[in-house]
Amino acid sequence: MSESDIAKKRRWYLEPYVWLIILLPLSAVVGGIVTAWYAVESNDGLVVDDYYKRGLAINKVLDRDRAAKRYGLVATLQLRTGSPVATVILKGNSTFTAPEEITISFMHATRSGHDRKLTLRRVDPVTYQGPKPVLIRGRWNVQIEAQDWRVLDSMTVH
Repeated sequence: MSESDIAKKRRWYLEPYVWLIILLPLSAVVGGIVTAWYAVESNDGLVVDDYYKRGLAINKVLDRDRAAKRYGLVATLQLRTGSPVATVILKGNSTFTAPEEITISFMHATRSGHDRKLTLRRVDPVTYQGPKPVLIRGRWNVQIEAQDWRVLDSMTVH
């Protein structure tokens, strides 16, 4: 058997071009499976179903923002590492009466399935405390609210 006959009878799986042709579609299949798994495992949330009703209610929401300005509200959120407590220091002008409890909402910028809502109770005239939420990394919108007002801000968890 000559050397040219051996080259002609070389097994298909020893040819690098065959593997290149197989590898390209195979990588697309693997990528599709990984993407499908990630889509199922992560809760990215949906757009709200009642967007029309929320659109009509925007004036009520804006009134709450105006009330916070009228009261001169300034809120400082403290989430200290190693502490199980979330603290909010809430200061306002002389027309502001501090409620007994406030609600604080942590809304993830892109993954609503991780949103958290807490109730904090007043422990002194300007300080509120409650359990510290577990927050994933990313950008968060924070809303602190009571009966007729709300304060909005954002933060980044590293």
